Amino acid sequence: MDSNLCAKLGIQFPLFAFSHCRDVVVEVSKAGGMGVLGVAGLSPEQLDQELSWIDGHVDGHPYGVDLIVPAKFEGKGKSVADRQKVTAVPETHSAFVRQILEDHKIDASDLTNERFQGRTRFGDNAQDDAAKNMLDVAFAHPIALIANALGVPPQHMIDRAKEEQIPIAALVGTKEHALKQAKAGVDILVAAGSEAGGHCGDISTLVLVPEIVMEIEKEYGIPVLAAGGIVTGRQMAACMSMGAAGAWTGSVWLTTAEAETSEVIKEKLLVATSRDTIRSKSRTGKYSRQLKSSWTDAWEEEDAPKPLPMPHQFGLTERAMRKINKLADSGHAGAQELSTYWVGQGVGMMNSNQSAKSVVYEFMEDFLNARDVLNKFMTDE
Repeated sequence: MDSNLCAKLGIQFPLFAFSHCRDVVVEVSKAGGMGVLGVAGLSPEQLDQELSWIDGHVDGHPYGVDLIVPAKFEGKGKSVADRQKVTAVPETHSAFVRQILEDHKIDASDLTNERFQGRTRFGDNAQDDAAKNMLDVAFAHPIALIANALGVPPQHMIDRAKEEQIPIAALVGTKEHALKQAKAGVDILVAAGSEAGGHCGDISTLVLVPEIVMEIEKEYGIPVLAAGGIVTGRQMAACMSMGAAGAWTGSVWLTTAEAETSEVIKEKLLVATSRDTIRSKSRTGKYSRQLKSSWTDAWEEEDAPKPLPMPHQFGLTERAMRKINKLADSGHAGAQELSTYWVGQGVGMMNSNQSAKSVVYEFMEDFLNARDVLNKFMTDE
């Protein structure tokens, strides 16, 4: 493809695949796109193991790493000891979570207040000192892209990326956020519309992408990737016709054969419609989109407690969600009703279980078909 971004990154097709699964990352990169490994929940040691595995299987093709270093959250900048002094999870919240599980015939006696108060890998990694350790590991490998998913990357992250001559990307949900990122010095912007799975804003992709492109190209000339509900090549082509340099995708890889998602979740995703997702703060303390389930329904009830700030809400819910997922995989009916996963509204078009490579090729073919459709409207006059 005739693309400055593709030439800069050494890829054939500007399709970026965010995934927590190293197999997906490898297969997408080998097929001509760029796999990007999400590493927010990993320790530095685990990250090194994952990237070493990718290095040994990706055949030299470029790949990226996505960290989550929020610009702000409760306890950011404090020492571990100081963070532990904060009463992060009130009894009202821990009792509410236990009640949800017990209503679905799950023993929640092990989910004590003390356990809910414990630290999480996500919370620790979001601290600047831990983020620096993760960056040290990432840059010790031949990555071609580093990305930050929440807010403007800390200055040390931007400076390090420039020093290593690795492009740094950042996800944004508004024009104002895009301008802040551009001024801070990021190299690639990912305009994530409200249709996106995981953390997202409230502006649709169709509006957000051209708004950011028009604002950014005037002064900064930074490539903008479109994200949010994109699961087909024709959607990718539509966004690129609005000025995007490519597509950043996540949800579409969740139903692939290589994905990290369990069979229970895959089955739910394959039958879900575009109306079967919800955007809520109840999972992490910031708005994120996930699959509707009995779990998400409970948090929408009038008597449900207000979600805690990040990262405390994440610690509260993920400890319970790990228990739910384990039981769901073993066939527990109540746990299967509660099980959920982050996914965008494009889930309604994710109706088959295929390999990651075949998804890339399907994107390419669909992209070309979209081009042909547009050409039919053109005349020689």
